[in-house]
This record gives sequence, C-alpha cells and structure tokens, in this order.
Amino acid sequence: LGIETFGGLMNIIIPRNTTIPAKAGEMFTNAVANQDSMLIRILQGERELAKDNWELGRIEVPFPSGPKGSARVGVQFSIDADGILHVLARDTTTNHDTTLQISGTAVDVEDERVEQMIAESVDFAFEDMNERIWTEARLKAEELLPSVDAALDQLGDAISADEKSAVISQAADVRALLDATDHDAKALKAATQLLDDATQSLAVMLIDRAMEDSLVRRGLV
Repeated sequence: LGIETFGGLMNIIIPRNTTIPAKAGEMFTNAVANQDSMLIRILQGERELAKDNWELGRIEVPFPSGPKGSARVGVQFSIDADGILHVLARDTTTNHDTTLQISGTAVDVEDERVEQMIAESVDFAFEDMNERIWTEARLKAEELLPSVDAALDQLGDAISADEKSAVISQAADVRALLDATDHDAKALKAATQLLDDATQSLAVMLIDRAMEDSLVRRGLV
C-alpha cells in the first residue's frame, strides 16, 4: 500500500505481507511553488509506477501556499484487525486533518487477483525499475535547468566567456537527452552532474549576492 508521488511514482508505505494490525507513515512536501493543496492517491500494488497499480481512493489536503518544499504533510496508513485501511493526512502547519476509510484492500481481494498483481510485478520488474530510474533522473534535470537559466540571466556577464559557453553547452546536452525518444538515464544523470559542476561558481556568486542583499536590507552595509 502506498501513494503516488511527484513524477507518477509509487511510494510504498506499508509493504506486502505486513502483519496486521499495522501502522506506518511518511512526511511529504510540495513539489511546486505556490501550491496550496496536495492530491493524495492511495494505491495498492507492486509496480514502480503509480499508473500500473490499483487506486483505492484519493483525498486532497489543503495547506498555505508557499515556496517549493515549504509544506509539510504527514501521511499515515493504519490497517486494523478487520483489514480496513484508515488514511490520515495532516498539514503540520495548520494541524488540519483529512481522513479516509477504505475497506477494499488486499485483505478482501481474491487470491487470484493478488497472484496476478505479484506476477506482473515480477514480469515487468526490469522495465519498471528502468522507468523509475529515468523518471528520477528527469525530475532532477528539470529542477536544475530553470535554476541555471535564472543564474545565467542574473550573473552571466560576471563569469568568463569560456565558462558561460561551457554552461550553455552543458545545459543544451541535458535538454537534448530529455527530448530524446530513447530514455538513457545513465547519460542524463552524467550530463546533469556535469551541468551542476559547471555552475558551481555561479551558485557561490548567487549566495554571496543574497547575503549582501540581506545585509543591505538590515542596514549593516
């Protein structure tokens, strides 16, 4: 049992064959700036991608909008002795709780359907894992590229022409791999790391500028 996370991945909260009653939970955050709610899809299955698992239900948790990573939503699964799943999602900022009760979990599913689910997870294990690895690499690359573009806009003239050219070229390599029809996660990871390395001086300059601006606002400079 688990939920869908950003990028369409399956995040397991209670593994298969866990003795019931059982309780487990995790903390999640907003993946996008200015997001003011989180849709939580409750899933059951063994596959790496959310779309390949059974959806048992969904709840939406509201929270104050803010920067990416500012929200803290705790999700707890609790299965009682009768096999009923109780889902609790809490915004830790407001302590607002959203709950859902689900009775149609694996405890009540025919053995044949469960066996089919397990067999599919074995048959597609290699493809599923490759897709998960690609998705995680893609999300990291897509998160880095806008930051690089913004840094170049702000400080592109403050670095050497060669350094700027190297950053632009490396960013183009990452974008090309993202647009490619064949998903080469290893190449994308390597290109993203090279881009990250190439922008270290820009990152230091951005931090220095932010600190200087803070001191100016506080009247210390």
